[in-house]
Amino acid sequence: MNAAPADPARLAARVARLEAGLLERDTAVRLALLAALTGEHVLLIGPPGTAKSELARRLHRAFDGARYFERLLTRFSTPEELFGPLSLKALEHDRYERLVDGYLPTASIAFLDEVFKANSAILNALLTLLNEREFDNGSARLRVPLISVVGATNEVPAEEALMAFYDRFLLRVPVASVSDASFAALLALPAEAAADTGVVEPITADELQRLLAERERVALPADVTGALAALRGFAQSQGIAVSDRRWRQLVGLLRSAALSEGRMAVDALDLWLVPYVVAAQPAQIEALQAWFVREVARAEPQEAPWLTRAVEAFEKQLEIELDAGRRWRRQRRQAGAGPIDRRRQRRRHAAHRLGLAGTRDAPALEPGSRGRARGAGR
Repeated sequence: MNAAPADPARLAARVARLEAGLLERDTAVRLALLAALTGEHVLLIGPPGTAKSELARRLHRAFDGARYFERLLTRFSTPEELFGPLSLKALEHDRYERLVDGYLPTASIAFLDEVFKANSAILNALLTLLNEREFDNGSARLRVPLISVVGATNEVPAEEALMAFYDRFLLRVPVASVSDASFAALLALPAEAAADTGVVEPITADELQRLLAERERVALPADVTGALAALRGFAQSQGIAVSDRRWRQLVGLLRSAALSEGRMAVDALDLWLVPYVVAAQPAQIEALQAWFVREVARAEPQEAPWLTRAVEAFEKQLEIELDAGRRWRRQRRQAGAGPIDRRRQRRRHAAHRLGLAGTRDAPALEPGSRGRARGAGR
């Protein structure tokens, strides 16, 4: 019998396999897999050529027997491209039905590129399919096996008419080009690394259903509830509007995150997911991450009184030694002594630090004096 999907080691192995060969995509991979395990959808926001479609293809291989559907949407896309052609046989009997096999209504994992460029007829049908997992085919409403949709866009939509569809994506993850630090590794990636999309021990349908059922038993402690209440106030202060439905979906995501690590209670540190759920714009993620670090992780710089006292004592001792040195040099000048041999003085100091203080003037430390040092020892 297969191990439960909540096995942390098994999940970590899946994540490692999914992100193999994808540089700087560990967060996006984890969020996409967690969204699928929660039955939610994820939106990848970034320029073309940043492995968004590759991530979706790999994700579908993480689920046993999952059917995959992929489309690039434009304003000229037709419903037939996503939902299937009309059935001519059904039309003969005055029924308006589509042949959906092999199209989005029969897919488990789907990737929709440039998703907001579709026309209103497609978007309206997608709303019901994504949220209710149902598709209206003629006079019948069909249940669909959809696990998760991975959407991709170059930019966040600004039109009010698209906001309802935008809200259907619980996780919104910015995906940037590879940084300069990983650029050399990108160039050195072998071609076969990008093609290795298999996942050891894919998640079965029974495992996924069991995970979703067990999720409801995961506790939400009072400290997490309090942190979410504080987060709500912070979001309002930043002008971020979050719907009641999104708050409830966030709790479900947190429970799935805990269960995926073998825990039966949400931890406050699970709130690292918050910025990707609450932020309406990618620019708002940084402020929400700072809130998490400050209020939850408690990782703000702290004052260290002991260090301050140590620095003050060191500075005082240094000042004492400098004053002593100035007085000594002044006394030598008043006594008519010759100029100080700075080079020899530095050698003496170095010899003292190295434990050679017994060697007169430490001649072995002077370049070119090795022979004299040996002669002196005979």
